[in-house]
Amino acid sequence: MKKVISVFLFLLICVNLFPQQYPFQNPNLGDEERLDNLISLMTLDEKVRCLSTRISIPRLGITGTHTVEGLHGLAFSGPANWAVKGPGASATTSFPQSIGLAQTWDPELLKKVASLEADEARYLAQSPKYGRAGLIVFAPNADIGRDIRWGRTEECYGEDPFLAGELTAAYVKGLQGDDPKYWKTASLMKHFLANSNENERTKNSSDFDERLFREYYGYAFYKGITKGGSRAYMAAYNKYNGIPCTVHPVLKNVTVNEWGQNGIICTDGGAFGLLLTDHHYFPDLDVAAAECIKAGITMFLDRYNEPLKNAMEKGWISEDQIDGAIRGNLRVLLKLGKLDNSEKNPYTKIGIADTIDIWTKKESHELVRKATVESVVLLKNARLPGQENQLLPLNKDKVKSIAVIGPSADRVISDWYGGTPPYNVTALEGIKNAVGENVEIMFAGTNRADSAITIAKKADVAIVCVGNDPLCHSVGWAKSFIASDGMEGIDRQAISLEQEDLVKVVKQVNPNTVMVVISSFPYAINWSKENVPAILHISQSSQELGNALADIIFGKASPAGRLVQTWSKSIDHLGEMLDYNIRNGKTYLFNKNEPVFPFGYGLTYTTFDYSGLKTSQKEIKDGEKVDVVLSLKNTGNFDSDEVIQLYASFPDSKVERPDIALKGFKRVFVPKGETKEVIIPVEAEDLKYWDVDKHAFVLEKGKINFFVGPSSAEPKLKGELIVK
Repeated sequence: MKKVISVFLFLLICVNLFPQQYPFQNPNLGDEERLDNLISLMTLDEKVRCLSTRISIPRLGITGTHTVEGLHGLAFSGPANWAVKGPGASATTSFPQSIGLAQTWDPELLKKVASLEADEARYLAQSPKYGRAGLIVFAPNADIGRDIRWGRTEECYGEDPFLAGELTAAYVKGLQGDDPKYWKTASLMKHFLANSNENERTKNSSDFDERLFREYYGYAFYKGITKGGSRAYMAAYNKYNGIPCTVHPVLKNVTVNEWGQNGIICTDGGAFGLLLTDHHYFPDLDVAAAECIKAGITMFLDRYNEPLKNAMEKGWISEDQIDGAIRGNLRVLLKLGKLDNSEKNPYTKIGIADTIDIWTKKESHELVRKATVESVVLLKNARLPGQENQLLPLNKDKVKSIAVIGPSADRVISDWYGGTPPYNVTALEGIKNAVGENVEIMFAGTNRADSAITIAKKADVAIVCVGNDPLCHSVGWAKSFIASDGMEGIDRQAISLEQEDLVKVVKQVNPNTVMVVISSFPYAINWSKENVPAILHISQSSQELGNALADIIFGKASPAGRLVQTWSKSIDHLGEMLDYNIRNGKTYLFNKNEPVFPFGYGLTYTTFDYSGLKTSQKEIKDGEKVDVVLSLKNTGNFDSDEVIQLYASFPDSKVERPDIALKGFKRVFVPKGETKEVIIPVEAEDLKYWDVDKHAFVLEKGKINFFVGPSSAEPKLKGELIVK
């Protein structure tokens, strides 16, 4: 009798733990076994439907999920209507644009930002109040910002592949979580490959050699997959060496067969039809549908059903090939826990057990503020004649009046991929919040009727906020009446800042002028660098923009952000927009022109002493790691972060390589008067170049020189390694 009861109890426990009808629902089975079972149960129509962005199989109890944008916060009900409006719509936490997040040089912070974004995606998808968001997040953008005229510069992590690779991997990890079995959300990277021009993007070809593919344009995607763990990405609109990326052999040959990509490879929106209309690459959509599947596409962002079914009827594509395509999509569902109801999935209770909207929480607001503060770059901070201290930070106990001026001072603008924030703090509001009622604040948005000049004359300090409009003033798709503005669909035609004239007239009447560039792009602000005593840069769209800016202006925090793109002096230093061979003088890696501000540049309110450089070993071999160690002393009067950067050069190389290239970095907090030991690990893998003949990354024998410092143009300590 006891034996019968024991068996009954065991069966009861099994039923409660695994109330599944099919093997694919059993989380204790292997992934491939579960996918085999699921695919075997699906009809052909169900399989074809699972090639869309809304992957679900209601007949088998799979509600699935869909996609959502999320470059710097979940774009749920944002300005581009990426999700719902009206009932069920929601605010979401809005961080600085990606280019601003990159300026933090803080991978761990980016991981936290992405993790909060993923929490909100789960919350919105699973909360009974909402239940409408997707768990496949279009982020991060792993394209490299090789030209500052690119209209989508705001979406990228800058011009350096090593930095972009580290930040991409960190953001992927934040979105997907730390659980060994389940993902919080799925990171779908954009846009493979070399999609860094907007004008003519639907038909032009990005042309470059295999080394640049491996070492530069594909590198962040490679790191996103192999280090970050992403198993989803979007193919780009453009051609790569004459073949549209949507059907390029590199999708399977490299990302799948070499890097281990085994999830979603999706088209960009409308890219399927563009194979005919713009690329003129196939005779009809039936052929195009078959070739997309053969190339590795597993998800379409536009209408594909009829052409794909026609292609199958004509024998151009088989059901087995459809099975292979949907397997990747279903694998993503499996990792999200959408094929089972296991209690071991730590993410299924988000929005169920907790009922407080995440974007309303104090800790969410604090994380945005921290990220925004870390993103601010101090570009200049000079002493005025007769003054002991530099202009910044301002002492709010001594300043009696401040003129806040400029078109960017009284607004926070969500960009094309931004969500609807729960609140916004403008620069004007942030300054008012910081000083209280003891300081007179005057405001003028422009100099109409000399309004800016009038208040600047009266004020102790003038703060002039200028920059771009990330929606190009909403004058129409791919249109802008300001040449230096850009966004998706339109590249910039100028890098000068028209609003610099406003800074000039204010500076003429008030020498205590602070210029704040609130922008998605670098500018050639040559006059301002020479004449304005203090200049700050902050990117667009953070809901805490004003508070974070005020934290820096009034010394609550020391700025330590660093530029991730070169700010060029003149547009003719950039070369041709569609020249993708960066060896022709593009980016800090190959551009010999003196910039306004170099890559990696940024100041703080304190001073640092670098000393005691040493390495854990003098020689390095393939597969090894060397720790570069130094002492960093804060010798000034402010507690501050410092971003230590390590650049390598290869004097014994037999191939063309950059004069210097970033190979390590670390953001470190050091209180005033204290010294910290800093360790920057350098991997042998990151010192290699791509050998075309060997079809592999190779570590060259010989000497490697390196230096550490606060930017690419300021070596503080020098060392060398020997490759044996």
